[in-house]
Amino acid sequence: MLKLPWLSFVRGCVLGAVLVGSLPAWSAAAPLPENARAANYGMGWECKPGYQRSGPKSCVAVVVPKNAYATNHTYGRGWDCARGFRHVDGACATVTVPANAFLSAAGDAWECARGYRETGKTCAVIVVPPNGHLTDVVYGSGWGCDRGYRAEGSACRAIKVPKNGYLTTASYGARWQCERGYRESADACVSLRLPGNAHIDYSGNAWECDKPYRRQEGGCVLPKP
Repeated sequence: MLKLPWLSFVRGCVLGAVLVGSLPAWSAAAPLPENARAANYGMGWECKPGYQRSGPKSCVAVVVPKNAYATNHTYGRGWDCARGFRHVDGACATVTVPANAFLSAAGDAWECARGYRETGKTCAVIVVPPNGHLTDVVYGSGWGCDRGYRAEGSACRAIKVPKNGYLTTASYGARWQCERGYRESADACVSLRLPGNAHIDYSGNAWECDKPYRRQEGGCVLPKP
C-alpha cells in the first residue's frame, strides 16, 4: 500500500504532542531559579527549605537571627524566636520575667503567678481582706468574699439574714431568700396568709388559687358561668 507523506506528518505531530504533555509543566517554561524546585502541588516552582521568594524569579536565603530557629515556611519571616525570646524589630529579645511571674505557654511573654496581678512591668501581691479568698478572674479586684459576706469597698462585710430566711448563692441582690411559706417584706420574712381555696405556689414565697378558682381582690373565687 502506498503511504502518503501527509499521514507520516500527522503521526509525528500527535506523538510530539503526547511527549510534551507528559513532561512537568515547568520543563517547557523558563529554567528554575537558583535554590528553587518544582512545586509539590499544582504548577510552577517554590523555594527550597531555608530560602524564600524575593520578587517573581528568585529565592534568597533566610537569615535566622540569634536566639531563633528556621521554620522552613515559604511564607512569613521564615523563622521564629526560641522560647524565652520575643520578636522585636527583626531580632529576638530576651523576655525578662519579673519576680512572682512565669513564662507564658507561648514562651514569648510572661504572666503573674496566682495571688499577684500585673502592675506595669512587675507583679504586685493581691491583698485579700479577712473573710475573703482569691479568684481566678484576671480583672477586677482579684478576690471575692466568702459565703455569708459581701464586698464593701476593700472589705468583706457579713450578710445579715432575717429570721425565717437563708443564704443563697446569688452574687448580686440581697443574697438571702425567705423560707417556704414566707415572703420578703423590706428586710424581713413575713408569713404568707393564704385565703380559702389557695395553696403556696412553686416559688414557695407566694400563693395561687386552686383550680377552678381564680384570684380576685386578694381571694379565690369561682368564675361566673
